[in-house]
Amino acid sequence: MQIETQRLTLKPISKDDWEFFEELHQSSGVLKYVSDPFTESEISERFNSRLGEWKKTSNQWLTLTIIEHATGNKIGVTGFFPEWEPYQQAELGFLLSPKFQGKGYGKESTKAVIEYAFNQCNFHKVIATVTEGNSPSFNLLKALGFTHEGTIRDNFKLGGNWCNDLKLGLLNHEYNAI
Repeated sequence: MQIETQRLTLKPISKDDWEFFEELHQSSGVLKYVSDPFTESEISERFNSRLGEWKKTSNQWLTLTIIEHATGNKIGVTGFFPEWEPYQQAELGFLLSPKFQGKGYGKESTKAVIEYAFNQCNFHKVIATVTEGNSPSFNLLKALGFTHEGTIRDNFKLGGNWCNDLKLGLLNHEYNAI
């Protein structure tokens, strides 16, 4: 499975992506709104859990490496965690290297992943959680048609501080109507 867009290739993560995956998960610019720093063993565990065959009914992330056509550079990872039974929902996630942020790659790759979730996997809904204050991610999702469904107060601790989580959702029929 591979997804092509105008400027990007999205392909399943492989063992060859370890160094890049580790770099993303050690970057304060990437993790600012995602997590406190990971240990190397936590990064390794996250990486290994994403390798191997993926199905929409599996209990693991579909993780795709985002590659820039023009240069062949790996610029981020994207994908979703399926909750096929009983909800037919997929939880979206993405991480982009800071040097590739602000170039439209996040929107382009996210749109492709959403299309795959709805049109190839037939999910009913794609959901996302954004830490309050992460305006670029929130605005990206809103631009793709997501609805802000609510705020969960003091739901996540980041850097020793409680943060609110913004919950967003997009239904299959809403996306296909856009």
